[in-house]
Amino acid sequence: MILFENCRLFDGLGTELRDGCHVLVEGERIKEVSDRPIQAAGAEVIDLKGRTLMPGLIDAHFHAMAAEPDFVKMEDLPRSFLHQHARHLLEAALLRGFTTVRDAGGGDYGLAMAIKAGLIEGPRLFYSGRALTQTGGHADFRSLEAGHGDYCFCSQSAHIFGTIADGVPAVRKAAREELRRGATQIKIMASGGVSSPSDPIWNLQYSEEEIRAIVWEAESWRTYVMAHAYTPEAISRCVAFGVRSIEHANLIDAETAAACAAAGAYVVPTLVTYEALERDGPELGLPPVSIEKLKVVREAGVQSLEILNAAGVAVGFGTDLLGAMQSHQSGEFSIRAEVLSPDEILRSATSVNAALLNVEGDLGVVAPGAFADLLVVDGDPLADLSLLQNQGAHLAVIMKGGHFVKQSL
Repeated sequence: MILFENCRLFDGLGTELRDGCHVLVEGERIKEVSDRPIQAAGAEVIDLKGRTLMPGLIDAHFHAMAAEPDFVKMEDLPRSFLHQHARHLLEAALLRGFTTVRDAGGGDYGLAMAIKAGLIEGPRLFYSGRALTQTGGHADFRSLEAGHGDYCFCSQSAHIFGTIADGVPAVRKAAREELRRGATQIKIMASGGVSSPSDPIWNLQYSEEEIRAIVWEAESWRTYVMAHAYTPEAISRCVAFGVRSIEHANLIDAETAAACAAAGAYVVPTLVTYEALERDGPELGLPPVSIEKLKVVREAGVQSLEILNAAGVAVGFGTDLLGAMQSHQSGEFSIRAEVLSPDEILRSATSVNAALLNVEGDLGVVAPGAFADLLVVDGDPLADLSLLQNQGAHLAVIMKGGHFVKQSL
């Protein structure tokens, strides 16, 4: 048992810190939270002396296998090479305080197994497997010069980030294959994107029948669909067809945001990736066609937060950074602070994301019965969000499942 005494508590749900709290951890989970001293014979006692105790952070749009920005190039790299990058990226995220990540394409059961076995000291991994894309969609990373059959998407080992499936029977089979391989949710591409070579941002992807079929398959496994979508039309179609999680949504308008709120859909903006891509993308190999498309979505990002907040949409926290740019993961906090309050931002990265991942009460909160995924912050993050930046420098303790990842007190 481990007893944290004399902390200021952010429980993942409230708007303020609670002074003079005590938290008892037994095994993997939190046993007791109290504003009075806890008696626990034999427990290791850690006096936090007024430091902040809070839940581990959750990044709901992460790419563990994305070694660099050029997806076309990455599909040709050995999977073993990308796995080594994934280990580095996952372990670095954990040391920034992200004790859970939802992989939005590329991560698989092998990485999840390696984390559970302790081979990678990384965050809990909720993985989508390969994203489902139509021919010419956002996860079709064939070059424009490639002809039919030049790039095989039929073999299970031929591709990493996406699988091409056209038509209802094909998308059903593709979704079932990812679910068979343990995917915790299904990712689809529902509009054009920045990193793919052939589709403009405004392009609509997948028919109503295809999306509804994928949603049905996910729901049959008691899970959900997350959709890459930028424009109001792409977003509104997805929500109407049963998609639960909308990724990016930079170009959303007020009417579409209201529809998301009414449907109970989550939206996960990923604003830091556009800043990083503009600054570092060309040097790191982002193709010219992607740089041009980036301009369309980057400037609208902060305004999308204002629209979503005004409509009362459940806004998750994600980053979508690629390769070396993942060092900017915590920069998402400062970008959101232009619009949102610190408590809103921290709830997005804790309890809201936990609800999105269908682990409400287990993750994202400091409460009896929850997993002991905990951070100790040297200061008050509600007063100074920069305490969550600088690669975890201000995190005195990082705990995952009752295990100390970092303990510098």
